[in-house]
Amino acid sequence: MSRQWIRNGTVAVAALSLVATMTGGGIAFDRLTSVVTSGACPQLYVSPSGDDQGKGTADDPWQTITRARDHIREKGLNGEGRMKCDVTVNLAAGEYPVTETVEFTEQDSGEGGHQVVYRSADGPGKANFVGAEEITGWEPHEDGIYKAKVDGDTPFHTLFVDEERATTARHPNRTSEDTHAPYLFSRLIEPEKEGVRDQIGYNPGEWDESADLRSYTSWPAQVTIWSGGSWSWFTDTVPIKNADTADSDNKLILDHWTRYAMINSRSGSRYFLQNSLSFLDQAGEYYLDHEAGEVYYKPHGDIDDVTVMRPTVAKVIDVKGASPEKRAHDITFDGIGVQYSDYLGWYRSGWISAGDSGDVHKYPEYDRQIEMPRNRFGAITLENTSNITLTGAHLRDTGYHAVYALFANDNLTVEDSLLENLGADGIKVEGGWPGEGDLSHDHTFRNLYIHHVGELVPGDAAGIELMSTGNNTVEHVHVRNSSRYGISLESRPEVVDGDQYTDNNTFRYIRLEEAGLDSGDMGAFYTYGVANQEPHPIKNTVDQMVIGDVIPDPAGAMPDSGTRGVHMDAGGCGFSFSNIEVGETTDQSYQSYQCNEVANADWEDGFDPAQMEYDLIGVTDAFPYPVPED
Repeated sequence: MSRQWIRNGTVAVAALSLVATMTGGGIAFDRLTSVVTSGACPQLYVSPSGDDQGKGTADDPWQTITRARDHIREKGLNGEGRMKCDVTVNLAAGEYPVTETVEFTEQDSGEGGHQVVYRSADGPGKANFVGAEEITGWEPHEDGIYKAKVDGDTPFHTLFVDEERATTARHPNRTSEDTHAPYLFSRLIEPEKEGVRDQIGYNPGEWDESADLRSYTSWPAQVTIWSGGSWSWFTDTVPIKNADTADSDNKLILDHWTRYAMINSRSGSRYFLQNSLSFLDQAGEYYLDHEAGEVYYKPHGDIDDVTVMRPTVAKVIDVKGASPEKRAHDITFDGIGVQYSDYLGWYRSGWISAGDSGDVHKYPEYDRQIEMPRNRFGAITLENTSNITLTGAHLRDTGYHAVYALFANDNLTVEDSLLENLGADGIKVEGGWPGEGDLSHDHTFRNLYIHHVGELVPGDAAGIELMSTGNNTVEHVHVRNSSRYGISLESRPEVVDGDQYTDNNTFRYIRLEEAGLDSGDMGAFYTYGVANQEPHPIKNTVDQMVIGDVIPDPAGAMPDSGTRGVHMDAGGCGFSFSNIEVGETTDQSYQSYQCNEVANADWEDGFDPAQMEYDLIGVTDAFPYPVPED
């Protein structure tokens, strides 16, 4: 069933005769796209200018994808025993506003080895699902700031201006769009509070203590902090409950605990304050007054010359079967665009301690690795699925993850796609708790360009993050400009072999550039707690990988241990590395225990660059979008 739909004899491959030369990368669009050659295969049509009361034909298209989905359900076009070829929904070029998540379930599946295909009929990315709406009606406020009315019943947590993310009003101000620096650093409030996680000590004069932090309201100011003292591992974004500005006790009291304590022996934690109108003093910043239903923005130029978009949904597309036994399956999204999604009001990566989830698990320590339930989503979210394909997609400007595959998913394919300007990860696969069933496996991530990763979650972002999942193929991938990782594969060091589900992954023809921009103790290619037991048989392979410079920006504001090209953390064993090249780092090119095999890597003597297949590393000539420039 996995790719039989491509080979089906009743379907012609229109892409073989469709060549659209793309600018910027000199790349031809030549992908497989289903088009019928007879009347036997249902063809449905949707257009932004259509009408859901229409017939869904080429001459009388519907307006929404949900109308086409419902028609397939109502008419049983994908019924078991009825599908003789693919059912295709042809989406005309244009923007499709999304004010409620577009949902697909097991009843929307293909059957008999055939697919239900939702395709951008006019080329990749031309049919664009927009999870935001424009803000209009701007009026002058003061000091070059404008304000506009918005729906106060639906708050939002990120904003986009001319297809770029605006900065939440903050202190201290950013010095560039590509870094969160400069920062403040927490101080020890008193010796016995070294382990505190809900209070940040600060030095008088570091910020204007008359600033309106909206203490004890439903919409307070926030702190974004790399908790852990000198550990620059994870970022928490936490509302501020109250500020104690007394001379003897200058501290910020938080609504939630941070992942780690604020102080260790080497440093306090770096942080910045945000989400206060008092901090809106730099062009490109915004502030939402949720309670008043007003948004404030300071443009670089004339407010009439910019388009300001506020997110309307956190999930644009959700594919979810009823259970692991009743999965949504055999659905293809071909060439669709997904643009804009929302973030969260507060964020922490994982629970603080083992067992904090409140559920009994074989490895309760994994509570500290997995996202809390409130954080389990992406612009495209998948759960309880099989054989779902995203091909030729353009995913951008997300509040959180672009693609999030949660728990029971198998044979997910994401290929020939461009992912850019992402709040957190490009693709995150979460297989669930180790030792409790191999839920997630056999995925393919191929021919992907992923850039500007972790714009809102810099402490734990990756172009591709694989958690508790195996038998995956990751190839011809280019990740550029990531706050932390390029690619990561993670379990827990306590998990015994056989319970990790992280075996038999293949990584090849990989290019990782500009990783580790805002974190430390990391690698552009990173693993955590994988295959720690003797004798460490080789179960994962990495071949033909080029890693560019891994230098924090700015390096002087990074108190943590250095950045690496390859970091096999907390074990990270049973890997075969071959034909690897690493640029400049602030620490080692390669850090690992003596439990992996390495052949022809440039950190060892005898490296032979002639064995590198540079022309194949990164995206291929079949990539359907212009390759983004630096």
